[in-house]
Amino acid sequence: MSERESWHKEIDLFLVAMGYFTRIPMPKWVEVDSDKLNKASRYFGLVGLLIGLLSAIVFWLTQNWLPAGVSVLLAMLVGVLLTGGFHEDGLADTFDGFGGGWTAEDKLRIMKDSRLGSYGAIALILALLLKWQLLVELALYDPVVAGSALIVAHTVSRVVAASIIFTEKYVRDDETSKSKPLSQHQGINELFILVASGVLVLLFLKGLAALSLLLVMIGLRRLIVVIFRRQIGGYTGDTLGAAQQICEIVCYLVLLIVGSIL
Repeated sequence: MSERESWHKEIDLFLVAMGYFTRIPMPKWVEVDSDKLNKASRYFGLVGLLIGLLSAIVFWLTQNWLPAGVSVLLAMLVGVLLTGGFHEDGLADTFDGFGGGWTAEDKLRIMKDSRLGSYGAIALILALLLKWQLLVELALYDPVVAGSALIVAHTVSRVVAASIIFTEKYVRDDETSKSKPLSQHQGINELFILVASGVLVLLFLKGLAALSLLLVMIGLRRLIVVIFRRQIGGYTGDTLGAAQQICEIVCYLVLLIVGSIL
């Protein structure tokens, strides 16, 4: 394979990843199959970087003209519009299932129900409020830090969530599930590039902030995996969305705490 063909292949995989995670339309020449989607998992972190960057740009463009709370709200809205609330939906379904079911089968059945239950509604509202409040505090501390936090959190949270695919069991039998193809044939190259994208983003932070966030994310990933195993024996697409949302919130919290003591 020539260098040009190799670059074309990687761009193709990135576009597949972008089409999977966002509402941004893929070019018509991009063909999607299960093998491509598996390999595209290497770029899930970079898709998060794109979402975070666009959200940060909206925040930076508006923060001099609008109150911090409004600028943060607009930045959050950009993220939701770009993804179609993909991860937020997973968070709500996961909390509905984990909160309302007694057995793993009950929890999986509830999570598949499209109706929003009380556990999911509460989790979704609290998650959005937490993100908004933490980002407002970061914006008041330093607008540059707040925008950077959007970029870092959107990237790192997706790296952590996607990494679960490589080590855990997919527990749904439904072949129509959007996440089913990702549960097969994940390679070391995909994992290496995925993790590298998260590490590279951390390099833009100060030493203490980067180290703190790295250690917290490693510990949080372990905790999330243990909970998923105990609740349903593995993961589903919904639980990956929940993992992303939880990690994003914790990213903002860590950066706020570290920023306040520097």
